Amino acid sequence: MKDIYSENVQRFISSADASPKTKKNPFATMQMLWKTAHAWGYVAHDAVSDVVLPKRQRSAQRFFSVEEIQRILEAAPEPYFTFYWIAAETGMRAGELCGLRMSDFDLGRRLVRVNRSVWRGKSQSTKSEHRDRCFALSPLLCAHLTEYFAQWKPNESGWLFATRLGTPWDQNLVVKRKLYPLLDSLGIERGGLHAFRHANITMMDRLGVPLKLRQQRVGHSEGSLTLDVYTHVVSEDDVLFAERLGGILRPNAPKKENGSGLEHPKPLYLN
Repeated sequence: MKDIYSENVQRFISSADASPKTKKNPFATMQMLWKTAHAWGYVAHDAVSDVVLPKRQRSAQRFFSVEEIQRILEAAPEPYFTFYWIAAETGMRAGELCGLRMSDFDLGRRLVRVNRSVWRGKSQSTKSEHRDRCFALSPLLCAHLTEYFAQWKPNESGWLFATRLGTPWDQNLVVKRKLYPLLDSLGIERGGLHAFRHANITMMDRLGVPLKLRQQRVGHSEGSLTLDVYTHVVSEDDVLFAERLGGILRPNAPKKENGSGLEHPKPLYLN
């Protein structure tokens, strides 16, 4: 190791036929090795601190337009209709959507609580700095959820969207088996569940929602107190945005929708 210098490491990283993200992995390993070697007295010089890693090129994020979301909601059968509507109106992450339980909703106050995420069937904490956040839902969505809950198929853990075995949905299966085929049938460019989240954030920007409220709803804020469960005093801006967004996503919905928004409700589980 005493014969290795920054030039050697830089040449290795630069010549590797891999993506910028992949190149960071061997470099991170080299950093750990060098730290240990230095601590044990094998080397006295630093061969890693001056290495320049390639920057990761960010591709444009796919997001659904308002018109696309409206078409998706019109065509989606239950329970995916409800799933996509919550995704578009709340901007939740895919894992947070799959991690919703019945107990997370207070329809009387028109609130939803987000405090967990599901990845490959296992519940875990969310990525947000707000480990527990709560925000307003539109009157239209709450009216629909009231009917949806009435036909909801109970499961042991109370998952809002559960498989036949009572386990929470797998976000990847929802996208591959349900969302992609639906988009293809509608002639809409493919996008994952994150496209609903990006659409939500975009609509907040277009509607002039205050930055603080945007951060609260999507879980990007820092240094704020954790929200109490259903005791959070929802701001007027939050309620106003939820009402306006509900009207945008479902402009032709009657004041009180039927349970599924469709003529023939389907069983509430993932095939």
